Amino acid sequence: MLTCDLIKKKKEGFPLTTEEITYLISGYVTGAIPDYQMSALLMAICFRGMNQEETLALTLAMRDSGEVLDLSGISGSKVDKHSTGGVGDKTSLVLAPMVAALGIPVAKMSGRGLGHTGGTIDKLECFPGFSCTLSGEQFTENVNRIQMAIMEQTNNLAPADKKLYALRDVTATVDQVSLIASSIMSKKLAAGADAIVLDVKCGNGAFMKNEENAGTLANEMVRIGRGAGKETVAVITDMDQPLGNAVGNALEVKEAILALNGFGPADLMEVVYALGVQMVVLGGRAKSLTEAESHLKEVIANKSALYKFAEFVEAQGGKAADVFNPVHLPTATYTLEVKQRESVYVRRILAEEIGRASLIAGAGRLTKESTIDLGAGILLHKKRGNYVRDGESLATIYANDLEKAKEAYGKVLGAYEFSGEEQKEQPMVKKIVTG
Repeated sequence: MLTCDLIKKKKEGFPLTTEEITYLISGYVTGAIPDYQMSALLMAICFRGMNQEETLALTLAMRDSGEVLDLSGISGSKVDKHSTGGVGDKTSLVLAPMVAALGIPVAKMSGRGLGHTGGTIDKLECFPGFSCTLSGEQFTENVNRIQMAIMEQTNNLAPADKKLYALRDVTATVDQVSLIASSIMSKKLAAGADAIVLDVKCGNGAFMKNEENAGTLANEMVRIGRGAGKETVAVITDMDQPLGNAVGNALEVKEAILALNGFGPADLMEVVYALGVQMVVLGGRAKSLTEAESHLKEVIANKSALYKFAEFVEAQGGKAADVFNPVHLPTATYTLEVKQRESVYVRRILAEEIGRASLIAGAGRLTKESTIDLGAGILLHKKRGNYVRDGESLATIYANDLEKAKEAYGKVLGAYEFSGEEQKEQPMVKKIVTG
């Protein structure tokens, strides 16, 4: 095969075969195909698209470009969950111990965050001593013993995706649905789960800004998962305002602990239960979504999910006591109240702007080498639909640099949109995609 011929084929709108796609991905990973040729191919894909067979072939070639985890040593049906990302999204911290408390193994690989806050790994490292660096044997042993372990994503997991994404980022070829779906699903499939539940965000704070585009991506990923032999369900959820009240690493961990104690914000828990019922059914612990929801509510009420989270933290180097009394989690030196100057209803909170404000405060990182401030962030006191009186606090900014807090102030205030009229409640769950 000649790479130039395959670029021309795609440029002219013809589909590539599985063998041709495998050749291209393999050649790019080994260095036989240079960046300039792969850039041309990616641009041709952006203009011409890929059919379902091509998208599945691309995903599997990317999955097989590195290590594919073998979870056969873990008893039970392994169900993984993935979010396409948003502001204040601490869902995994609440959901994983709930599912594990029902005896469903949670063997999860997660990453660090780039952007407004850290990823799941960064958040968990708020617990002093906690480590996500586990050997394969320890990972398996922890899941078999306590039904839950989370480890940092290895460098050899879908290396083709890392290399391709870096190239897409600098060649304006990120926003193509087949490329987005294959990027996400190649990593999920390489992680070895038996079934996958996807949380596809839509709205101002999400990559997909509207429900139609989120639905297109959700359908594509579900087709890929099922085409690869995995039970896959996608839940499209709202990200037009931050999820929950906390944005920032330690702040989000504390909110997750509140949720496990039964005091989680309503919007967060709506998303948690919507994803959780799918995981419980796919994990074989319930025959219906109604039965699954009943089980999930029970592990919150009897505190078994909270105790499972504490057991998990201790198993990975932290202290269970810090779950029950999180006083040792990072805290910020300075707080700054953002106050409202008239009595109105909150119509909307631009999640993307709150995310940028948290980044300014120090809660995120712009590059992998950036230092993240685990204590920084924003705590929202008023959400969509709430009535705010003149002088009431909209939010509190947490920072270890007062100048950064002051800089974030304008972003937070500007993120709020108001109305003189009472606002209707909006559902967090937009649609369930089962294929």
